[in-house]
Amino acid sequence: MNNIGSLILGMFFGFLAQVATFFQLQGSLKFDWFKNHYWVVVLMGIPISMMFMFSVKHMVTAFEGEIWPSRLIGFSIGTIVFTIFSWSVFGEVLTLKTLTCLTLALGILLIQFLWK
Repeated sequence: MNNIGSLILGMFFGFLAQVATFFQLQGSLKFDWFKNHYWVVVLMGIPISMMFMFSVKHMVTAFEGEIWPSRLIGFSIGTIVFTIFSWSVFGEVLTLKTLTCLTLALGILLIQFLWK
């Protein structure tokens, strides 16, 4: 990994895309606005897809053309975002199973960043 700026930018776009995806997919379960504006929510998929594409582009650049790190980092970011928002927005309890999965996601991130 040579380009830390690309990695940070890729993770930033990935984080934003995961947050937007959370609300696009789960928003209608909590908020009437998402239920009442179906096509707006569907069209949210266009900028979300673009954010994911920017994320992958920058992370692949950061890892000198390797695509696996972008996938694993994206998965981990998605797991972390989903855990935080399901707990904070929906009040879901952080069970031992959820905390174990969150720990595994953090472990995957550490492996991607530290293992040479």
